Amino acid sequence: MAAERVPGAGAAGRVVRRPPGRKAQILAAAAEQFHRRGYHLVSMADVAAEVGITAPALYRHFRSKPELLLRAVDTDLQALRTAVRAGGGSPADLCAALAPAAVDHRALGTLWHRDARLLAPAQRAALRRELRTDVRAMARTLARSRPELSAEQAEFLCWSLLSGYGSLSYHTFAPPRRWFETLLRRIGGELLAVAPRAEDRAGPPAAPAVQPAAPAAGESRREELLLAAVRLFHERGFDNVSTDRIGAAVGIAGPSVYKHFATKAELLAAALVRSRERLWHEVEGAIADSTGPAAALDAGLRSYLDFARRHSHYLGAMLSETERLDPADRRAAVDFRRDFLRVWVGLLQQVRPDYDTAEARIRVHAMFAVVNDGVRHRPGGSGTAAAGLLEPAARAVLGLPAASAPGTGKELVDG
Repeated sequence: MAAERVPGAGAAGRVVRRPPGRKAQILAAAAEQFHRRGYHLVSMADVAAEVGITAPALYRHFRSKPELLLRAVDTDLQALRTAVRAGGGSPADLCAALAPAAVDHRALGTLWHRDARLLAPAQRAALRRELRTDVRAMARTLARSRPELSAEQAEFLCWSLLSGYGSLSYHTFAPPRRWFETLLRRIGGELLAVAPRAEDRAGPPAAPAVQPAAPAAGESRREELLLAAVRLFHERGFDNVSTDRIGAAVGIAGPSVYKHFATKAELLAAALVRSRERLWHEVEGAIADSTGPAAALDAGLRSYLDFARRHSHYLGAMLSETERLDPADRRAAVDFRRDFLRVWVGLLQQVRPDYDTAEARIRVHAMFAVVNDGVRHRPGGSGTAAAGLLEPAARAVLGLPAASAPGTGKELVDG
């Protein structure tokens, strides 16, 4: 076992033994800190303090913060890989193995989608290849029980399963462990059992985007900057996007951005406000125009799916960049999330009165993750597998029955 010298204990220092598992402790603390605060807001000294060691002692284990991030992400992916191997017998075994791993590694969702973007491209590509290998192994397990699925469809459902379980990253609710794992296994089983809708195999027709009123001449450049910024922040992360890059995206010099926004942080805040406004306008409008909770939930889900397909960068930036906002703007963003979630939880409980608030919240979070990841990150997200399976997958994690295509006269009605 390696030794450390404690400063101030004589010329040579007092030799103490490192406790076993020190690296594991550091990685767990780093993953939690990155998850809660975001990579850029966490220092090596913060991680060291969380573990109860000095920063120099931390550097004896990890040479840099980028290395610490890489190892933290890789450690959680290794836990996922172990669960996939343990659950290779059947889809039920897969859910039973992945559910406890999801509870134990709740940080993985945000680490992967938000912070891992900051890794070197070659490192992220290597991790993605390993993750795809795991998903293909999951898909083979599913295909043995469901030979009617194509390889693409089986993989899509397995990606959706990881998304649903990864949604634990986006809330802190911690019900009793056994209840939690049982619910996750049930949600996973419902998700892996869904069938593609035949009428959607060619892909749903995209509804026309809701167009805002044409801006005045003096405002058009501002609108262009908002659209470009939200796309770039989603793709690269706030700290990796310069005003020069944002300006170039709309054909102006970087310093000209400051004619419209005093700081890059102000631009981020305005872009996320615009994203929230458009999401609320479309989805709340669909819900308000419906009669009865079941019809409202059905219409809201279809509207959210349509918005996600057309504006995946809005949703991506809202999820990944909120922590980079100034405190007041961050509070406004968090308040919006809570209000938006409350609407969905209330509707779901009216449709499924057997759900308590805990189950409804967990299922709604899982639905958002399945949809958001389905249109943003997943291989095949815009192909035929997504066309036929994305809505059924979203309905499954909510515990809703499959719905017919709009206009067939067979939509859900309130009973």
